[in-house]
Amino acid sequence: MRLTPQQIDTFHTEGYLFFPGLFKPDEVAALNAAVPELYARREAYNVRERGSDAVRTNFAAHLYSEPFAKLARHPRMVEPVEDLFAEKLYMHQFKINGKMAFEGDVWQWHQDYGTWKNDDLMPTERAMNVAIFLDDVNEFNGPLMFIPGSHRKGVIDAKHDLTTTSYPLWTVDNALITKLVDRAGGKNGGIVSPKGPAGSMILFHSCLVHASTSNLSPWNRVSVYLSLCAVSNHIRRFKRPEYIAHREFSAIECLPDDCLLKPYAVDLPWKDGMPASALETSLTEISA
Repeated sequence: MRLTPQQIDTFHTEGYLFFPGLFKPDEVAALNAAVPELYARREAYNVRERGSDAVRTNFAAHLYSEPFAKLARHPRMVEPVEDLFAEKLYMHQFKINGKMAFEGDVWQWHQDYGTWKNDDLMPTERAMNVAIFLDDVNEFNGPLMFIPGSHRKGVIDAKHDLTTTSYPLWTVDNALITKLVDRAGGKNGGIVSPKGPAGSMILFHSCLVHASTSNLSPWNRVSVYLSLCAVSNHIRRFKRPEYIAHREFSAIECLPDDCLLKPYAVDLPWKDGMPASALETSLTEISA
């Protein structure tokens, strides 16, 4: 799937693109069918909510789950980012975020690139998230919130929050959030929240400031995130485990568009278990 010139202009202005209902119900069903078994695993790659058994984030499913290995190579998710970067991509991070009914906690205001820069030494912001809704997303079940145009501020100073939730983030302080929201329109569009049916997709800039509230509704809000990075912009430090920040920088080769519904072969290197090396970390900077 390729972007039009108008879509590219909108992305550069607003920092995100929203594609409601891009994936068909039978495609979403194929992905959803695999989630319960993945969430049931007692592995390091399943981060659970603080004080709860609910999964907050499942990492690296594309390395051990066939449906998500296919999604990781899907042209509807990969090709638009290739258009924006004019370069081949590798998978920096793959996660299935489980904002579960009544238990899904907040994600504080942050930029994704803030974490990738500070923790992984990613050289520039030539990386971004592509998200697909596995559930319908409404105003009640903790939808993503964006500050339109905030990516144009560039990299923002952030603090490392290790206490608010079970997953640490480099977060943006409230005073600056207020200024960014006012600059984007205040109560008239200073915060937007794309909502839509399961199968909808969002593509957003790694410096776009975003957050989500807790899910107090009776409806799950599970989403998949592909964090795609230009191959030339690969990370330079392995401070975080490999299941969180990947170390394989080979370019993604897309499968055909019908890959979620047909039996295409995919490599599953962790299908027999996550290797011990995936837990190893280092503060040493690697060469480019």
